Amino acid sequence: AAGYAGLTLVTLLFLGSLAWGPVQFRVSEALCALALLTADAVPGLALGCVIANVANIVLSGTGMLGMLDVVFGSLATALGAWFTWRNRRRPALALMGPVIANALIVPAYLPLMLQGIGFYTIPFTNIALDGAYPAMYVFGLLATGAGEAVVMYALGLPLYRALSRTTLPRMLASELPESLS
Repeated sequence: AAGYAGLTLVTLLFLGSLAWGPVQFRVSEALCALALLTADAVPGLALGCVIANVANIVLSGTGMLGMLDVVFGSLATALGAWFTWRNRRRPALALMGPVIANALIVPAYLPLMLQGIGFYTIPFTNIALDGAYPAMYVFGLLATGAGEAVVMYALGLPLYRALSRTTLPRMLASELPESLS
């Protein structure tokens, strides 16, 4: 939880609205790969997301609209991590869980939140989608999904591979009876 929350806040400092917004590269989502190794990661990631999103309410001034992110953004992370755990025997497939969950859920509430604080402009353009919810959702679906896929496969998959080479063999060896180890 602390790792997810801390990494999200650091991402906010260095990537600004790319950690929260219509285009997202929330680097902390790569930690969903930890659910490939242990079911304990699922509640930890969800709690870390809650903490980060509550902190964002204070930092961004979204007020009560930020509670949409606390509830539904954290739900997306929890569902994605749960899917990852359930499909852990196929890591490449399992990491699609956070991509799909965030791509479907986040764009459903993000336009409401961003319009509430006065903007929904496509980053790096002057294209304003204010008042065009279907267009905002489709843009968010594509942008959030693409950003999540980059994070999960460029950062999460290598993280899993590195940890599985060192952590997983030791975990399995510690579960064997002494006569076999």
